[in-house]
Amino acid sequence: MIIFIDESGDAGFQITKGSSKTFTIALVIFDDESDAEETALKIKRYRQTLNKSESFEFKFNKAGKKYRKEFLNLIKDCNFRIRAVVFQKELIYSNNLRSSKDKFYNFAIKSVLEHNNNTIRNANIRIDASSDKSFKRELKVYLRQQLNSKKKITRNIKFRDSQKDVLIQLADMCAGSINRTYQESKTDSTEYLEIISKRTDDIWEFK
Repeated sequence: MIIFIDESGDAGFQITKGSSKTFTIALVIFDDESDAEETALKIKRYRQTLNKSESFEFKFNKAGKKYRKEFLNLIKDCNFRIRAVVFQKELIYSNNLRSSKDKFYNFAIKSVLEHNNNTIRNANIRIDASSDKSFKRELKVYLRQQLNSKKKITRNIKFRDSQKDVLIQLADMCAGSINRTYQESKTDSTEYLEIISKRTDDIWEFK
């Protein structure tokens, strides 16, 4: 089992100063590594049809509506499943979580991996490597301590450069599609998640 993780929104709580109202962590779960390779190849071939270089990165917030839909329609029949957690920040009352972006981010990833209805075991975890080395080291330790004390949820945890990993980009597109449904002022708020709905195992609203 291999899982790719990315988020949509930010981990800050200064909503009146520009922080997002919601924060979503999405897991893209492949039960077989060959399915992951097949999906990655499909995305790379699509990138070629767009005449984009290998350094081009698919990101939900930077893509237009046309390309979001093309991308999601491309992968909707691939063999993976999505689990996600959505935090509506106004419902988070813990001063500990509200005071530290790193603590909130760590807690969010731990929560979605832990809240898995016995569907995740001994998984290879791949996370966007945008943070600094000390944070990544602390996150690894935290996840191992929190997740493997009773049942071994994680086998190993590695960080990937999203610009070089199209399956991290897939996780970004899925997270963005889910997070968009909480932006009701957007006319396309539900359109993207509808495309990948049959890939979705669970979207958990944290309360």
